[in-house]
Amino acid sequence: MAGRWGAVTVLASAQFVMTLDSTVMNVSISTVVKDLHTTISAMQACITFYTLTMAAFMLLGAKLGDVWGRRRALVIGSIVYAVGSGTTALAPNIVVLFLGWSVIEGLGAVLVIPAIAALIANNYSGHARVTAFATIGAASGVAVAVGPLIGGFLTTYASWRYVFAGEVVIMAIVLLFRTVVSDTGERAHIRIDVLSVLLSAAALVLIVYGLLQTKTWGWILPTQQDIKILGISPVPFIVGLGAVLLWLFFLRQRRLIRLGRPPLLNTAILRLRQLRAGVGSLGIQYTVTAGLFFIVPIFLQLSLGLDALATGLRIFPLSVALVLFSILGTALARRLSPKLIARIGQFGLVLSSLVLLGSVDTTLSNWVFGSGMFLAGAALGLLASQLGNVTMSAVGEDELSEAGGVQGVYQNLGSSLGTALIGSVMIASLTTLFSGGVAASTLPDSVQQQIAAQTQGGVAVVPVAEVPKIATDAGLSQDQANELSTIYSTSQLDALRLSFAALAMVSLGAVFFSRNLPSSVLGKPEVAETEDAEEDAPSA
Repeated sequence: MAGRWGAVTVLASAQFVMTLDSTVMNVSISTVVKDLHTTISAMQACITFYTLTMAAFMLLGAKLGDVWGRRRALVIGSIVYAVGSGTTALAPNIVVLFLGWSVIEGLGAVLVIPAIAALIANNYSGHARVTAFATIGAASGVAVAVGPLIGGFLTTYASWRYVFAGEVVIMAIVLLFRTVVSDTGERAHIRIDVLSVLLSAAALVLIVYGLLQTKTWGWILPTQQDIKILGISPVPFIVGLGAVLLWLFFLRQRRLIRLGRPPLLNTAILRLRQLRAGVGSLGIQYTVTAGLFFIVPIFLQLSLGLDALATGLRIFPLSVALVLFSILGTALARRLSPKLIARIGQFGLVLSSLVLLGSVDTTLSNWVFGSGMFLAGAALGLLASQLGNVTMSAVGEDELSEAGGVQGVYQNLGSSLGTALIGSVMIASLTTLFSGGVAASTLPDSVQQQIAAQTQGGVAVVPVAEVPKIATDAGLSQDQANELSTIYSTSQLDALRLSFAALAMVSLGAVFFSRNLPSSVLGKPEVAETEDAEEDAPSA
């Protein structure tokens, strides 16, 4: 492993684990709830707080990488993460699982993720750097894709605890081979500004939490009438407060720079068009990925009643394509510009969303659905092969950790927005379509009023096969229950179609961010463009 590609192998292994934790447990929630005698809401809180912990302290983790040294930050973060994974694997109750998973693992991740990006840029240059970043992107994408498969297999045939035990083993291997990763960057002898840390943490927590809660509380109109502020959903207030704190954070950074003190984030790097294009495109990529992996498993498991393993197998074509096209994208980078490759990937996401839209039927087992998942993986693979290198190549050696931190923040924001936006489309449209279907049905007025009263706070996503029993338990006749089941099944399919349409719209919007990506082939002089003329090196 000590050869030329030893460093990227170690770092890709760490990246795989970081991303795996965000998806592997989604298919195992019901089993964990049973084993730990807890609730679905408690498990959702654990998943949410894992994301919040990373969002809150990602910039701090990047700055600590500058202070301690990036490889040391990787080592310390890996140890913390392994301790968290071990704690989670042995958790006797939900409190210990929350501490191990949501808190300790999250704190380890904020040190590891920025260090990975900075160390890749430090260990490789030229086309080798493109290949290394493509490998990191592929490792992340594969973890997203095979997470449900791994979680489903282990949960079905062994125990979900083995997932976290396996993470301890992988992080131990990363630590064992840490010396193959070189770190030539100088340590920064600076004092970290506590107020900046508090402002950035509070701002990002509020924004991410607000986005995640949209699927429960609604974007503007409240979906839960007992949770509202001034008659509307709390979400705009929470996100708005987060935005104000983020504005204060940027004011604080500018003040620190004027005073000659080191900021938590050198805001000058955000003026670089290439960096903005890179992290913006990356955020959209994670938005689409998170949205896709939210709505598809929900439909497969809760609507079609598939188990965790079968769900993972339906998603597997995406994983295969992602790996193949990450490799292809790296090869194409010798002939094509990052902008062209990224735009091919972005339009591929639009096309795959439309293919998936056309594949919606009662089973999602036709070849069209498999083709859509493969096409989505191909598009994500092309993006993964370019965006990491684009972002990190936009800054100098002394801003690598900061750029890695910004990249991590955009990944978390994109994932949160994808879950919130596409999840909201699916749930809100299901409620609207079901209510409209009931109103247009031949069900008696009294039954329609009863259903309207019981679904006032929203329609839950449940297996279609369970609807007749739910209806008869509520006092409906068997014929009425069957009719209601048909209405619900149709509403679910139409809601899924609208969700795929929303994915297509988001993917199309990604083209906006790609306009400032590099337009020259790697190793050749950058093509001068009017819009890139303002791009200067970051300065304090």
